[in-house]
Amino acid sequence: MKVSVGSTTKYYIETYGCALSEFDSEIMRSILRGAGYEECKDPREADVIIVNTCAVRLDTEAKIVKRLKELNGLSLQGKKLVVSGCLSKARPSLILRTAPAASLVSPQNVTRILDAVTLDRPIYMLDGERDVNFLPKPPTRDSVATVMISEGCLENCSFCETKLARRYLKSYPPRAIVSIVRDLVQGGAREIRLTGQDAAAYGVDLPGKPRLPDLIADILDKVPGEYRLRIGMMTPNQAMEIIDDLLDVYRDGRVFKFFHIPVQSGDDRVLKIMNRRYTVAEFKELHSKVKAKYPSSLFATDIIVGHPGEDEGAFMNSVRLVEELKFERVYLAQYSIRPRTASASMPQVPEPVKKERSLRIQEVIKKIGVEIYGSYVGGRFRGLLASRGFREGFSTVRLDNYFPVAVPASTLRSYGEFVDVKITGATYFDLRGVIVS
Repeated sequence: MKVSVGSTTKYYIETYGCALSEFDSEIMRSILRGAGYEECKDPREADVIIVNTCAVRLDTEAKIVKRLKELNGLSLQGKKLVVSGCLSKARPSLILRTAPAASLVSPQNVTRILDAVTLDRPIYMLDGERDVNFLPKPPTRDSVATVMISEGCLENCSFCETKLARRYLKSYPPRAIVSIVRDLVQGGAREIRLTGQDAAAYGVDLPGKPRLPDLIADILDKVPGEYRLRIGMMTPNQAMEIIDDLLDVYRDGRVFKFFHIPVQSGDDRVLKIMNRRYTVAEFKELHSKVKAKYPSSLFATDIIVGHPGEDEGAFMNSVRLVEELKFERVYLAQYSIRPRTASASMPQVPEPVKKERSLRIQEVIKKIGVEIYGSYVGGRFRGLLASRGFREGFSTVRLDNYFPVAVPASTLRSYGEFVDVKITGATYFDLRGVIVS
């Protein structure tokens, strides 16, 4: 089938995964809109169906495969099916077994989406590097916009399949990022999320090696206005290289005091098996530096339970680390086997053991969360009315340390306003409150 470009040609995009995947979908939307395509919300109405995939977890992969089987039926009816994203790059044979007529587009080739949708035969664009000269203006949802600053990382973690899909670090030029942030702020965005596979590695591949603190300082210097920057995930060893400069630039009130630095395990032997390039002691020192400078900051981390090599003693070391450092947010995951990774060939921890350990550490996380968030109840704080809440009828206010406050939605307030909130309640992961005059 050959799809002709025109105002009546419709496309549908379904996105799985992280902010990087969402940003890649926005790149494809920008290109298709510019070529005269019209987006629709129902794949049955579309001429072109695009599924932008994720390869991080087995359960997500299973969900995508099930969906592709459904959409493959539509492709047999003459619709063009394009599968993009990490799974298309990491496991192309799986995609083609599921949807034989699909075209495949790796994350690095999203700027070539028109080639995939206009050719009258399947095309497989899985090689090449990301074009960092094309950085589209992402949409602002409520008052929030996400800007990808880099793709890829400098690590080689034994459990990670994303490394197979986004292997090499490619950073967008600072001037392009500054320009996009300026346009977003002028257009009404107030929370700008700077995201990457490893934000702390930003710029290592660029001439002159401008690092993340330099980028943040550049934005703050050249983009006037009342907005907030939220910095994305950073690996501990890369964060260690820039932490002093990073803490210095965080002094600006326009930077959320938010740090997302995954530890993954509280046991040095397991970290070595994971091929993580730091020790628990080094991670503690990093955490100590952050908290010494910004005691009320939100320090988020990731922990994988049940990775190969984790025995009961190693697991309890992770529990003790959580109890000692009292993270404001822990993203907990049971280890999930990913093909073509080193961890997949190692002796595995039994599923019942992983589940039981997850439940045990989750109870510790909840107890600490109730203590931390509960200490805010009764207080009054200034924050950004940023976006719709996770529950119908509620909005989210972000405090300066990025703590989320769920407040009843108000017709008298607009997203992007800075408001005062009184905290009336708390759970182990968020605050509840009301907007006050």
